[in-house]
Amino acid sequence: MNDTPTSRREFLQLVASAALIGSATPSAGEPIEATLPGLGDPALHISFDSSLRSRLSRQSPQGGEPEIVLSNWAATETLLLGTGERVALFALGQTTRKRIDGLHGPGHQLTLVGKSSAGIEKTVSVALFTRYPGFLFLNVTYRNLSDQPIALSDWRNADREFLTLTSPDQPAPAGGSAFWSYCGSSHQDRRDWVQPVTPGFEQDNFMGMNASDYGGGIPIVDAWQRSVGLAVGHLETRPQLVSLPLIASTHGIRMAIAGQPGTQLQPGEAFATPECFIAAHSGDHFATVDAYRRIMAERGLAAPTPPPGAYEPVWCAWGYERACTPDLILRTLPKVKDLGLGWAVIDDGWQDNVGDWKPDRVKFPGGGPDMRHLADSIRAESLKPRLWVAPLAAAPGSDLLHDHTDMLLLAADGAPQLVSWWNSFYLCPAYHKTVEYSKGLVRRMLGEWRFAGLKIDGQHLNAVAPCYNPAHHHARPEESVEGLQDFFRALYDTARGIDPEVVMELCPCGTGDSLFNFASMNQTPAADPESSWQVRLKGKTLKALLGPGAAFAGDHVELSDGHDDFASTVGIGAVVSTKFTWPGDPKPKDSFLLTPDREKLWRRWIALYNERQLPKGKYLGGLYDIGFDKPETHVIEKSGRFHYALYARSWRGPVNLRGLAAGRYRLRDYFHDRDLGEVQAPGAVMPLEFERFLVIEAIPV
Repeated sequence: MNDTPTSRREFLQLVASAALIGSATPSAGEPIEATLPGLGDPALHISFDSSLRSRLSRQSPQGGEPEIVLSNWAATETLLLGTGERVALFALGQTTRKRIDGLHGPGHQLTLVGKSSAGIEKTVSVALFTRYPGFLFLNVTYRNLSDQPIALSDWRNADREFLTLTSPDQPAPAGGSAFWSYCGSSHQDRRDWVQPVTPGFEQDNFMGMNASDYGGGIPIVDAWQRSVGLAVGHLETRPQLVSLPLIASTHGIRMAIAGQPGTQLQPGEAFATPECFIAAHSGDHFATVDAYRRIMAERGLAAPTPPPGAYEPVWCAWGYERACTPDLILRTLPKVKDLGLGWAVIDDGWQDNVGDWKPDRVKFPGGGPDMRHLADSIRAESLKPRLWVAPLAAAPGSDLLHDHTDMLLLAADGAPQLVSWWNSFYLCPAYHKTVEYSKGLVRRMLGEWRFAGLKIDGQHLNAVAPCYNPAHHHARPEESVEGLQDFFRALYDTARGIDPEVVMELCPCGTGDSLFNFASMNQTPAADPESSWQVRLKGKTLKALLGPGAAFAGDHVELSDGHDDFASTVGIGAVVSTKFTWPGDPKPKDSFLLTPDREKLWRRWIALYNERQLPKGKYLGGLYDIGFDKPETHVIEKSGRFHYALYARSWRGPVNLRGLAAGRYRLRDYFHDRDLGEVQAPGAVMPLEFERFLVIEAIPV
C-alpha cells in the first residue's frame, strides 16, 4: 500500500492490521503480540490472535481516548464433535487481506486459516463494506484434514460475552436493567419482541418450530446498553434451522449463533456454516434491522412497494366473530363508509371448512355467486372488499384431506403436524399439488368472487416443520422449511396477475414475522397485539424491516390498551383498523358495539389519519431509543413537517425534539387542536405535560 495520508487513514480504519493503539492489557493467558490481524472501522473492530480467538472493540466517541472493549478474548467460532470434544483453538497459519467490490459495494476482506490438534482446518473470512459501517460479514468453513471421518454435533459462531460498560456517562443501573434486547424469534406465549434484560434472562431463539404451529422469525438478536449495542444474525436468503441464544451473564450478555448439522465430515470434505454477521451500533435495534433489510434487498429479498389501497383504513367484520352473517355486514357498511374507512374485510366464519374454502351454505345458500354478490355490495358502498383465508391448513373432516392426503406435511414418525387454533393439519408448501391447489383458491377469490384483497392469516404461516412425506420425494426434509417463501411467492404472483393493485395482507398472528415471506405481501399488521406497547414496538421493528414507508397496520384498535388507543397506531405512522359492530351486537357480553361516545372518538382519529397519511412519510427510527429514552418517542417526517408521538403513563418535564432541520418551528398538538409554542432547532427542547400520549406536529415557521 502506498504511504500516502489517504491510504494510511484507510489502512488504520478499515484494515487495522497494526497493534491496536490504547488496547486493554491482556489478562493472564491472553496473547501479547506486536501485531494482531484484524478488520474494522470506528464503529466496530474485530481482532484475532494466534489461536484464532477474537475480540471486539470500537473507537471511543471522544476520539483520542482508549478504545472501548466490547468483548474479551474468546474462542468464538467452534465445533462440537460427536465424541463430545469442543474444538476451539486453531493455530493460525495463513492471513490474507484484499480489497473487494461487489453486491454490497466496495470493502475489505480478511481471511485467516488455522489448524486444530484434531486435524480440522478452519477458514474464517470477515468482510466490511463502506456502505455498512460497523457491520461485519462472517463466513466460517471447516475441512477434515485427517484420514478418518469426523462426526459433527454442533457449531457456534460469534459466541461471546458483550460486556457491560460503565463510565461517568453510563453509570451502573440502579434498579433498572443495563441492557435492552430485541429477539426475532416466535413463541407460543406471544411475548414482547423488545424486552429489558433482567437477571436470569435467557432465550434460545430457535428459528425452527418452537411449538407445533409457532416458529420462524427474523434471524437476529440484538442487545444494547445506553452507549452501544451489539447484534448477531445470519444473512442467508433461505430460512436456517439455527438458534441465536441471548443470555444474561455475570459481566453482560452472552450471545451466539448455533446450529446442529448432524453430519460426518469425510477425509478432505469441507463444511460451511451459514453466512453470519456481527454488528455494533448506537441506539436501539432499529439501526441493525434497517441495515439488515437493505443488505437482504441487495440479495434479492425485498418487500414490494405497497399499492395505494394498502394505506386505506380498515374495518373488519371480526367484531361479529364466527357468528357473522352477510346481513350483519351489509347493515354495518353505511357506518363504515360514513366514518371514512376504505376496506371491509370478511373474516373467519364465511367458509364451510378450513381447507375446502367453500362458502357456508347456511350463510351463502347460493355458494360462489352469493360471495360475489357480497363483494359487489361492498364495492357499491365505495369500499374495497377483502377476504380472510388461512392456507396450508386443512381440517380432518374436509374433502381436501379425504381426497388428497398426499398433500399433508408429515413428521419423521409419519404423524401430521397440528395447526392448533383451527384443529387442522398442515399441508406441505413445497409439494407441487399444494401450490397449484392454493393458486386455484386465489383465482377463485379474486377472479370469480371479485375481492380486491386477501387477508392471509395464521400463526402457522410464519414457518413450517421439515417434511418427511415420502409422496413428495424431497431431497431433504428441510425443503418444506425453505420452500415456504416460494409458496407465498406463487400466491402473490397469481394475485397480481389478476389485479396489479391487489392488497395481500400477511398476518402471522402473534409470531415474530419472517423476512423470507415479505417479498410476497404488501401489508402487514401488528398481528394480534396484546398491548399498545406491542403495537408500537412491532411498528418500529417492521418499519425497519420493510422500509420507512411500510404499509404496517396497527391491527384492530380494540386490541390496544383501553380498546381505544388510536394514538399508538396513528402516532407511529400505522394504518388504522377497527372491528366495531353497528347498529347492534349479537354478543353483548363481549361487545365491540360502536356507541355514540366511541363513534365520536373513532371519527376524530380516522379523520386525522386520512388527513395526515403518516404511513407514507419517512419514519425516523434512529432518533430515539425505545428502551432507554423517556418518554417513549417516535418521529415521522412528511412534506417538511415533523410529527412526534410521545407515550408515557404520565409525563411532566422537558423533551428534546431531535431530528429537526435548522430553523424555527411552531408546535401543535394535533389531536387536541392546540398550539404549544415555538422552538428553535437544532437543540430544540420543550417542557411538556401529558397523560398516556401526546401527538405533535412541528411546522416550519
